[in-house]
Amino acid sequence: MMKLSLGKFGLNHCDLPTLFSNVAFFLRFITINIDRHYKKRIPFVNYVIVTIAAVCYIYIYVFSMFWFVFVRCRQTGDFIAAAVVFSLGTNSETYATKMIFMIIYKKTVQDIVQRYLACDKQVEKGTRFHDNLRKRLIKIKKRTMAVSVFLIVMGISYSIQPILIPGRHFAEDLYVVYGLEPMFESPNYEIALISETITIIVGTYTLAGITAFILIIIGYIEAQMLALSDEMLNLWDDAEKHYNNSKRSIAYNSTIQEEELKLKIINEHIANRLKQIIPFHISNINLLNEFETLFRITMAVEFGLIIIGTVAELLGRIENTFMELPYTLIQMYVDCFIGQRLIDASFVFERAVYDCKWENFNKLNMKTILLILQNAQKPLKLTAGGLTTLDFVSLMSVIKFTYSFYTTLQSSVG
Repeated sequence: MMKLSLGKFGLNHCDLPTLFSNVAFFLRFITINIDRHYKKRIPFVNYVIVTIAAVCYIYIYVFSMFWFVFVRCRQTGDFIAAAVVFSLGTNSETYATKMIFMIIYKKTVQDIVQRYLACDKQVEKGTRFHDNLRKRLIKIKKRTMAVSVFLIVMGISYSIQPILIPGRHFAEDLYVVYGLEPMFESPNYEIALISETITIIVGTYTLAGITAFILIIIGYIEAQMLALSDEMLNLWDDAEKHYNNSKRSIAYNSTIQEEELKLKIINEHIANRLKQIIPFHISNINLLNEFETLFRITMAVEFGLIIIGTVAELLGRIENTFMELPYTLIQMYVDCFIGQRLIDASFVFERAVYDCKWENFNKLNMKTILLILQNAQKPLKLTAGGLTTLDFVSLMSVIKFTYSFYTTLQSSVG
């Protein structure tokens, strides 16, 4: 039976350089290069496609959206159509925000990628730490692939539904693009349909690619924190194994001397291991801080747009926006999910530090453990512009707020 081989894109290749290489490959299709060492020219046709999609997006989902919502619908009094089209505009802006951000801060993004790779190079191959990190990166890659495929499938499904329904239809029949009336007459129909399809497919592809990049960035820190937790839990046992392997070559004059030498060898081994663990913990904190500093504005803007878009979708009625809601909610869920997993990994590490049998260590190693514990008690957090922590508590709060805001508006308008 033949098996489908994905090569470097498969789950057998889950080291960080390969993960970045996979994402970089897909991002280059939309003219984004996250690899500083990639010197080949991005094909000119890619720039043409992205430019066409950008022009179509600005005309259809920005200019025409504002005209339709604030001019056309005020004349017709069709509030439902206004809400539906406004939700389309706000939801599509999440991909545009990410795209513009990645282009403007290209050099900074490349620098962050290099710092991640430099941190990953410090992991010694063949060690338990390396193996555990690799196992967890497999889960990160599965997560990334699942989210990316879902977003792309949603985009394709949304764009091809007019073709599958009998008669002439658009992704949203309530929408009228400025200057293309009557919308269902040729050649207006063909122009609008092709323009919308290009924009939707390129937009969802862009969102999927950049979301994959963020999933890997945050997922790697999560994986390292969990792998470091395993190292902390095995500190004492590893030190005892090290002593048992080395005691055969040591001669003792007394039992007391043997016990003193045993503790000395064990604590020296623990001290050396802590010197290896601490830099990784510090690197994870610094890498997350760099990500937060760089992405905090765009994360806050996108989170706000998603909330506004969700309210607009509800006001536009589910029967009109049922294809939009999953697309919107998955973005909110993914941000909160990876934030929650990061917090969970921090708590696991904190617990591992406390459970590492530190009571058996000498005073110097105890002080080192205390220092690590103090830092570990400040959990790593992903935030939306520093305004709110992205976790499941935040997700539920946003859902409650969104629904409350929707019911308030609904009663006011209704």
